[in-house]
Amino acid sequence: QVQVMESGGGLVQPGGSLRLSCTASGRTFSTNAVAWFRQAPGKEREFVAAINWSGGTYYADSMKGRFTISRDNAKNTVWLQMSNVKPEDTAVYYCAARRTYYTTRPLDYDYWGQGTQVTVSS
Repeated sequence: QVQVMESGGGLVQPGGSLRLSCTASGRTFSTNAVAWFRQAPGKEREFVAAINWSGGTYYADSMKGRFTISRDNAKNTVWLQMSNVKPEDTAVYYCAARRTYYTTRPLDYDYWGQGTQVTVSS
């Protein structure tokens, strides 16, 4: 199976910034869509952002203007740049990939990392 791993989570103050990284074993992102999801305690997993194989991006409405997703297929790496973070951004952030075009549904994704905790607090 493809191995996916997130990193970069931690504690950040409201209004601050943080960059999350997602890497995969081998050259597994070359033709895949990659997405970030997040899940807070007591809430369902929700879509954050996605990037397809051609570089096109999509963001959940609450993330627009604050978060940026990018990828480098040669490095099998996807980043999520988080800016102007809010306390409600606190969650476990997951990186996921699928073989075709992106969707916003978690059940559509084939490969998942184990998550990285992001805590926004003063």
